[in-house]
Amino acid sequence: MGKPAIRYSDLFTKTSMAAPQEENSANARLLVRAGYVSRVMAGVYAYLPLGKRVLDKIEAIIHDEMQAIGGHELLLPGLHPQENWKATGRWDKFDVLFKTHGEDGPEYALGPTHEEVIVPVVKSFVQSYRDLPFYTYQIQTKFRNELRPKSGLLRGREFRMKDLYSFHATQDDLDAYYEKALQAYINVFERCGIGSVTVPTIASGGTFSEWSHEFQTETAAGEDTVYYSAAKQMAVNDEVKDKVLAQEDWANETLETRKTIEVGNIFKLGTKFAEDFGVKFQDSDGNSIHPVIGCYGIGTTRLLGAIAEVCHDENGLIWPESIAPFDVHVAQVGKGDELAAFTETVLAQLKALDLDVLLDDGPGSFGSKMKDADLIGIPVRIVIGSRAVKANAVEVKRRTDKDAEMIALDALADYFRAG
Repeated sequence: MGKPAIRYSDLFTKTSMAAPQEENSANARLLVRAGYVSRVMAGVYAYLPLGKRVLDKIEAIIHDEMQAIGGHELLLPGLHPQENWKATGRWDKFDVLFKTHGEDGPEYALGPTHEEVIVPVVKSFVQSYRDLPFYTYQIQTKFRNELRPKSGLLRGREFRMKDLYSFHATQDDLDAYYEKALQAYINVFERCGIGSVTVPTIASGGTFSEWSHEFQTETAAGEDTVYYSAAKQMAVNDEVKDKVLAQEDWANETLETRKTIEVGNIFKLGTKFAEDFGVKFQDSDGNSIHPVIGCYGIGTTRLLGAIAEVCHDENGLIWPESIAPFDVHVAQVGKGDELAAFTETVLAQLKALDLDVLLDDGPGSFGSKMKDADLIGIPVRIVIGSRAVKANAVEVKRRTDKDAEMIALDALADYFRAG
């Protein structure tokens, strides 16, 4: 049971006390300094071993919640034929579309979203109302030709995104599924540790429907402004505020202004894309009609950046336990056979508890190792030094606590079981 500890020295990455000059957002400055990501160019990041572990945990939560509402995973191509985007009228209207030429002459798009692929793909599988509804999703790299990528991971040219598409025979069926998806999104952000500061937000549905929903996370660094109703536990965004407040059930609401980061959105697309690609099915009366479609997106790398933006202090990152790269950061201070043997005893206990452990047993002073631990932001820190060996105890500190405490070795399991 359990996995062996990962040695920090094996990861090849290191922390840096100097903030990267080219980054002006807290999320990128912290993630780069702590060795989670590396900036390749403006709007494009490499996800290093620590960052990949966090991203994997975020995406595992999303997989759980999408499958809980019937989603079936697939993987669509990132390279799209021009004719698909011409068919929807978005080849010249989608202002951040990356376009490229192949050797054979035709132009292609690098996918910023996947309506232009998923709808023609499913066309041959939808003939009857009995084929509906179905729900399919992917997590994949997207590309958007942002003129000025900014805010670190929050607005990039390359990013990962979960997009789910639902296909329905009737508007009522789409409406019912939309509510399930809304709750699934609430669950995702709760499980990722930011549920208390993330609210569903009424937004314009654009050309597709009257309303859509964004999911906005409160932070002073936010680019958006929303107006939150504590009574409704919902907000409205700035773009649609007057229209929403004109409705009877919102007219007397007390609203609180918040600065936020958008971390997800859901749309009712209606029949627009089905019409563009000629997707039809026979209903129970034999009529040939278009299915109605819903679209549900979460930028997974953007979500990682938003969590870093919210969950930190002056010393570094503070990861929620559910998505932290490791459960425990063990810092061995000093060298020697007796100390090494004691460390192995502690690691064996943690392994038996099925805890993921990052072990820093390399050179470095107590002070430098504590700074590294705070910057990296793993939920629990254990310090093992000569004092620990003599006392047969370890110094334990939660990242969110001010002070550490000594825990006897034979009480360590109880400490973690108690949470």
